Amino acid sequence: MAAEPGPAAELRDVSRAYGERLALAGVSLTLPRGATLAVFGANGAGKTTLLRILATLLRPHGGSAVVLGRSLPREGWAVRGRVGLLGHEPLLYRDLSARENLRFHARLHGVASVRIGELLDAVGMVRRADEPLRTLSRGMAQRVAICRAVLHEPELLLLDEPLANLDPGAAAAVAPLIGRAAGATRVLISHDVEQGLAEADLVLGLRAGRPEVIAPADEVARDDLRGLYA
Repeated sequence: MAAEPGPAAELRDVSRAYGERLALAGVSLTLPRGATLAVFGANGAGKTTLLRILATLLRPHGGSAVVLGRSLPREGWAVRGRVGLLGHEPLLYRDLSARENLRFHARLHGVASVRIGELLDAVGMVRRADEPLRTLSRGMAQRVAICRAVLHEPELLLLDEPLANLDPGAAAAVAPLIGRAAGATRVLISHDVEQGLAEADLVLGLRAGRPEVIAPADEVARDDLRGLYA
């Protein structure tokens, strides 16, 4: 499918509540295709809620959201297969092996099985690929989850602390898949101000669901971002 023209994501005054608690309020931004948005904020600031709205897993309660040229939630069906989500949960079956998990997702997306072997090799998981996921370390499970997220070569990568549980060697191995070299538009949640800024073109800083910082990465002061965690 040819990519629609226009930005990868365009949010206008997006809000979302859980009961009486406002999780997001007044979020507006435009994310160009091929760019990286880094999202910062303390626990409970609304970062994961934003990611789940972009992934079509949550409906915004106010405002408008257009992702990959499609209006959410009405056209969410046309977005889901073009997005790769890497959240806190790996979205893998613990009793299946890494290879079996990836085969399952490959069938869902109509992906050729040869890509499974390529990804497992890229992240250094070939030797452990046929062991049940429950026997693997958290770092190994994270590598498999990264393979799942990029298996269908998504146009938009939604990454929530993607390097969690990875040692430096593993982080270097997955960089071509989820880093700038991947070529996808990215939304990256990070608590590491230095690393997040280094990856970003655009920065969003949230406090209690409200945007406190929204600017190009090269115009953002590190102290302003660190203040979000105070």
